[in-house]
Amino acid sequence: QVQLVESGGGLVQAGGSLRLACEASRRIFSLIPMGWYRQAPGNQRELVADIVSGGRTNYADSVKGRFTISRDNAKNTVYLQMTSLKPEDTAVYYCHVRLADKDYWGQGTQVTVSS
Repeated sequence: QVQLVESGGGLVQAGGSLRLACEASRRIFSLIPMGWYRQAPGNQRELVADIVSGGRTNYADSVKGRFTISRDNAKNTVYLQMTSLKPEDTAVYYCHVRLADKDYWGQGTQVTVSS
């Protein structure tokens, strides 16, 4: 079992930047992907990015070139650096990890981008 705690959300103007962090309550084996999802009102939750140790990453087409996911295994933390933010990036962002065929989610952090 693991708890995930996100931080770093907030209100930002279009074109601005935010950095999200997600700290796990215990060590996650480095080869297990950790990721960020988001859910806007009325929409399904969607994958934003995920990462496996060693630098292998995967991004949604809508954020490629603007968002960067990184991971610090020593701190049990995964980050999402978001730049050139757009109003359509407004959503609740969730950290995710799948362990032993069970999905774990953080409580979510709100990101609001004003135009």
